[in-house]
Amino acid sequence: MGRAEARRAQKSTRTAKGKRPKKTGIRRFFTWKKLLAYFVAVIALGAGAFVALYMYVDVPDGKLEMRLQSNVYKLENGTVLARTGQVNREEVTLDKVPDSVKNAVVAAENKNFWNDSGVDIKGTARGIFNTVMGRGKQGGSTITQQYVKNSYLSQEQTITRKVKELIITLKVDQKVDKKEILAGYLNTSYFGRNAYGIQAASRAYFDKDVKDITTEEGAYLAALLQAPSQYDWAAASDAGKRNAMARWNYVLDKEVEQKWLDPAKRKDMKFEEPRQPTPPKGLNGQNGYLVEAAKKEVEQAFRKSGRGESAFAAGGWTITLSIDPKRQKALEQAVQDKVTSKLDPQARKVDAYAQVGAVSVDRKTGKVVAMYGGQDFAKHQISNATREDYQPASTFKPVIFASALENKSKTQDGQPITAGSMYDGTNERPVKGSDTPFAPQNEDHASYGAVTVQESMNKSINSAFAQMAVDVGLDKVKKTAVAMGMNGEAGGFVERPAMSLGSMSASPLHMAGVYATLANHGKQTTPSIVASLSRGGEKVAMPDSVGPQILDRTSADDVTQVLKGVVNDGTASVVQSSQYAVAGKTGTSDDNKSAWFSGYTPDLITSVGMFGEGPGGKQVPLTGTGGVDGGRVNGGGYPAEIWAAYTGQVADGDTEFDLKTDDAGAVPPPPAPTASSRPSTAPSGKPSTAPSTGPSTPPSPSNSRNVPSHNPTPPTTKPTPPTPPTTKPTPPTPPTPPTGGDGGDPPLNNRD
Repeated sequence: MGRAEARRAQKSTRTAKGKRPKKTGIRRFFTWKKLLAYFVAVIALGAGAFVALYMYVDVPDGKLEMRLQSNVYKLENGTVLARTGQVNREEVTLDKVPDSVKNAVVAAENKNFWNDSGVDIKGTARGIFNTVMGRGKQGGSTITQQYVKNSYLSQEQTITRKVKELIITLKVDQKVDKKEILAGYLNTSYFGRNAYGIQAASRAYFDKDVKDITTEEGAYLAALLQAPSQYDWAAASDAGKRNAMARWNYVLDKEVEQKWLDPAKRKDMKFEEPRQPTPPKGLNGQNGYLVEAAKKEVEQAFRKSGRGESAFAAGGWTITLSIDPKRQKALEQAVQDKVTSKLDPQARKVDAYAQVGAVSVDRKTGKVVAMYGGQDFAKHQISNATREDYQPASTFKPVIFASALENKSKTQDGQPITAGSMYDGTNERPVKGSDTPFAPQNEDHASYGAVTVQESMNKSINSAFAQMAVDVGLDKVKKTAVAMGMNGEAGGFVERPAMSLGSMSASPLHMAGVYATLANHGKQTTPSIVASLSRGGEKVAMPDSVGPQILDRTSADDVTQVLKGVVNDGTASVVQSSQYAVAGKTGTSDDNKSAWFSGYTPDLITSVGMFGEGPGGKQVPLTGTGGVDGGRVNGGGYPAEIWAAYTGQVADGDTEFDLKTDDAGAVPPPPAPTASSRPSTAPSGKPSTAPSTGPSTPPSPSNSRNVPSHNPTPPTTKPTPPTPPTTKPTPPTPPTPPTGGDGGDPPLNNRD
């Protein structure tokens, strides 16, 4: 039988029977009718289950204050530093809350509150889905849902809790008046500064009763609900302040959109900063700084995991800090001996403005073993160890070199950048290859002519590193810096040549992370002060301090090798030790407002910063602090002395670095030239001898700005340096600064 005949026979059979042959196997379960039936059955089962749960779940008694507990901060040896979390709440009736405040909260959190059913189905579904997927992010929820969570449920992120929240919310919305729900929400929400409820928040931020809060202040309190600690103006980073301002504007704009605020009045409104917080009792001395650092770290982890800050604020947590009592005591003593004991505010006004911050990190664990935040938390709540408002200056230069090695960057002559690469160290030399004009000054306006990268690091030559940053690519340098631990959102961290001098903001904690990454052979190290976190005996995992390899090991070790030269032959000679190897870098910011030393032994990384903080938090010069000789406070002075005194007491473990370096990564620096031997021109090719000596005059205009940055073969042996002069030479007269175009970077003079 042919194919045509077979088809006709099959058609005849189908026609005769009036239907197709029955499907066999798994296909018989997936007809469209059965799929529809399955779908209807699933919907019916789901609805039935929901009805059953709705009947089963009761609205519990709201006893939040009975569940709130203290958080305990302690050391690993069992010493309790502090107990925090005493409930700070004073309930107020809704008629005591101005309409402007109520409108601000509703506009920010749930603009349809007065008309909705109490549940945001899409937001709740999204929250359940994210929980199932392990993302931990809470979906959008209404004021009623948040009130239910605050008053009746725990803060845990589980499917069970979310389903209960949904059912209880529906019941509460049916049984409780909207005004009562809003009052409950305002009285139970966490606003930061240990303030629960709108009345406590009004006191904490503006030192007034809620009935006296203005529209502008009410908008700020409403903005805080999204991220209390991040938006707290007194503790917020630059990025946090920008986000807080954006949220404040968002709240007011939503009020206008809802016709609760006159557009003309909105236009004239200005943000008013809240008052400084008052320190909790018992957190005087260094304890307050340690507790605040641990608290901030846990809150940040909770935000990222989706738990929310209120889960931590509710209490019951035991936070064990990684602080080593021996090292902590040694750090405090080093600051006292090297700085505090020399300050006399009665004799020198500037001495009252000196602030010291320091962070010390164990290389293997990435944990903070000592921290100095200031003389007394009860008197100065801003921690100098974690503040991000001062420039790290030349301590940023190793990041530029690390980025050059990691990106296999080349000089303007197309030669690979290594420790032996030659750069022009002429004072105020304009950088080449940048759209933004920049001609940085060197310390004391000194010109060095042709210098290696090693010597440029040793002497912290600004003009050389400004050119190197451009050679690498400013975007690549910033990417490396952020990967190593710096805050890419910090003030001043813009991709312009001035960033080569450390013109962005950073904290000792951040710089400790940067140098710890180098010490850890390129493994990303994020210092952590929390050793463990638990509640009810159950430990909660915190992010690892030592992370992935973000720099090639050879690149990181090459930087360490060069930084050893800064200690042995450069600006950080005061930290030299016969007991252990040291690598590090000094830094002094523009106008002498900050001074730094960040360095490490094979097992311990410590960053020390000194800051000039005048009245109202204004940055002021440190010049003359402690009656220092010469007036200027350099990174090789007080900060390095603190570092040396501290490290000399506590350093242990390995005494030599275990480095894997390139041949060009350990080039010894050329002999330090005398006042009359600094070269005025770069060698024209591969040098066979040391630079010739000559009169101490500045480079002529014909060659001072056109020295090639080529990469000659480094010398195989370190030449014997010439005998230094017996008198201090007069620095050469600087050439006339070049005229920059509009938008050019200013001629910063970050020293060391």
